Amino acid sequence: MANIILDIDPPKNTGKFAFLHLGFRPFFIGASSFAFLAILIWMGIYALGWRMPFTHFSPMTWHAHEMIFGYSIAVAAGFLLTAVKNWTGIQTLHGYPLLLLFLLWIIARILPFFGVPLSIIAAADNLFILLLTVSISLPLLKAKHWKSFALVLHLFLLLISNIVFYLGAYDILFHGIHYGLYLGLYLILSLIFIMGRKVIPFFIEKGVDYPIQVTNWKWVDKSNIVIFWLFGIADLINPNSYFTAGFAGLSALIHGIRLGGWYTRGIWKRPLLWILYLGYAFLVLGFTLKVFTILNGISVFLALHAFVYGGIGMITIGMMARVSLGHTGRNIYAPPRSLFWIFALLLYGALIRVIFPLIDSSFYLLWITLSQSIWIFAFGWFSIIYFPILIYPRIDGRYG
Repeated sequence: MANIILDIDPPKNTGKFAFLHLGFRPFFIGASSFAFLAILIWMGIYALGWRMPFTHFSPMTWHAHEMIFGYSIAVAAGFLLTAVKNWTGIQTLHGYPLLLLFLLWIIARILPFFGVPLSIIAAADNLFILLLTVSISLPLLKAKHWKSFALVLHLFLLLISNIVFYLGAYDILFHGIHYGLYLGLYLILSLIFIMGRKVIPFFIEKGVDYPIQVTNWKWVDKSNIVIFWLFGIADLINPNSYFTAGFAGLSALIHGIRLGGWYTRGIWKRPLLWILYLGYAFLVLGFTLKVFTILNGISVFLALHAFVYGGIGMITIGMMARVSLGHTGRNIYAPPRSLFWIFALLLYGALIRVIFPLIDSSFYLLWITLSQSIWIFAFGWFSIIYFPILIYPRIDGRYG
């Protein structure tokens, strides 16, 4: 897995700024900034009564859609455009083509605030995902890197799920908004499971200060995605069925076993490791809470936010932090000291959002507002720390 962190192209003229050298730079800036702004707006709507000019769907629907098809897919775009270059040895989008793709992502994010027709919003949003899918596919095809085409399939299905969402918003497809959002969420989680298997064990083995080979069981690798999608399909068909609860329980067990195989005490000395490990643990918690949602009637939003706030939020910020250091020539073993506090804040925010309502639901609005505030502060701080890292050239003078 060492090719994940190597640059292959020969040096080029780096210039004063490196914003458009490689996909992780604009999309990680965009994703972290949008994570800050989108939740700031959502907190204003939810807790402070702000009125937004959404005419096509509710503010809650906008919030859910943008966390999946705005924030999460931006992180995926930055990661994949960078990783595919290293896997294939072929330069992915850079320069003005990369800028155009990034601007299309931004346009799709801001259009809902200007009351434009839904058809224009849908066209911009889906065109971005389509062009991203093509941009990832072409170098993989050229290099005949067939084993990575599962990732392309995920992007294509994200496009389909987003189309389903907009068909629901148009009242063309019954429950289309629900199906589109949940299918999109489960595709993002599936991407995390696939990419997490590729990189998290590698990061742990190379990141601790002693030799270790973590355990990966073949039966876990072969079964986890199948069981997960059986859960996802069951949840889409009947979220309250015992089949859904059973597959959720199996997923919790399988991913918990995987997490146990990756454990070593040295991760607690490295914030870049424990944030990924604990983020994955929140995914296991999400499956567990889904079981209790069905069997005991607890709020479905607790499982949902274990997946999204704890799992996706913590894993993606950890990945952005590490990838940005590695691909700008910096020492990944000496990250900015503030990362510990940023990650700790996000962990506490996830606990407040997911666990505290189980302890005392009478303060539900307080827990939500606190967790939103912590998310805003954590991602705002991260954006400030990482902006110069992402905007300026590599410290070793290379292009990338």
